Amino acid sequence: MKIVDMELYHSSIPLHTPFKTALRTVTVAESIFVKISCDNGVIGWGEAPPTHVITGDSLASIHYAIDKVIRPILIGANLSSYAGVFEQLENIIVRNTSAKAAVDMALYDCLAQTAKQPLYHYLGGYRSRIENDYTVSVNDIAQMEKDAKLYKENGFRILKVKVGKDSAEKDIERIAAVRKAAGDDVLIRLDANQGWTAKEAVKAITHMEEMGLNIELVEQPVPADDIIGLKYITERTATPIMADEAVFSIEDARRVLETGASDLINIKLMKAGGIHQAIKIANLAQAFRVSCMVGSMIETKLGITAAAHFAASHPAVTRFDFDAPLMLADDILEGGIHYEGKGNQITFLNQPGLGIQSVKESYLEPIKKRRSW
Repeated sequence: MKIVDMELYHSSIPLHTPFKTALRTVTVAESIFVKISCDNGVIGWGEAPPTHVITGDSLASIHYAIDKVIRPILIGANLSSYAGVFEQLENIIVRNTSAKAAVDMALYDCLAQTAKQPLYHYLGGYRSRIENDYTVSVNDIAQMEKDAKLYKENGFRILKVKVGKDSAEKDIERIAAVRKAAGDDVLIRLDANQGWTAKEAVKAITHMEEMGLNIELVEQPVPADDIIGLKYITERTATPIMADEAVFSIEDARRVLETGASDLINIKLMKAGGIHQAIKIANLAQAFRVSCMVGSMIETKLGITAAAHFAASHPAVTRFDFDAPLMLADDILEGGIHYEGKGNQITFLNQPGLGIQSVKESYLEPIKKRRSW
């Protein structure tokens, strides 16, 4: 099975509600879609959103990396020797992890379709159902209370609450209000998106512990490169600490795991460079007896479907953060993962590969027609 073509498209879908974190506010989900065709007639799909403040990738850089660097080398590659193809993809260009991830998931889509298996089965088939969370954006307290109540009413038992935008003291007020609004039966996890200093984090987390707010975990409280600060927090709080932006590669994961800098790791395909590299990180975390979450950027159901298939396949992954498509004004796909109810449960269709039946052309613009970004 050889790769014969790699086509690129630009997609743009508005969010029904702005997504707000300590790092950015998003109102439109933009992505580069990759369509890989093989000589046996199989077609695979992948997606890469630009997330400047986390990965450093833009629409233009993703396009260039795939079209000018990756595509010329991988056209003609034989997927019968896929391990070499994935290693070649990793080494073709440094960084550019989002571009690599889009190509990687399209390749895995092709492989699993050829094997006539859903991708999560092809990767190991560890579980067939996962529980999803929903993100409470950082807003004024009244809005966050309203959102928490709504998401609980919609069936979500896990809320991921964004903090870190201003003072830690204000964040504590927000979390106390969200806890009261959601009730004691809802699991609350926090994501500071690098918004605190190490000392601020220890003070805030300790205060929340003393208040009995019962926080499941705190994700990336300090800047990504502050491994010493991350370890400082982990050693001084009872609440589990999760590394997110601090871990892109397996080398990052090894540094965090060997130093005991965090209790958990958040794996994202857009950080890792795709499923092939994400598996390596999950395997290493499992060897250290450390559990992982799999999350995402603001992606359509295409990218989330690939991430969910990977997450469902690996025993080290125990937490799942796949609410991004639920924030969009429309669904770009027919097929892919299935959200039950309002989206708190995710199941997988018994279709080969990612199970993509069609992509709505109204949301896709062939990039060959675009002259500039």
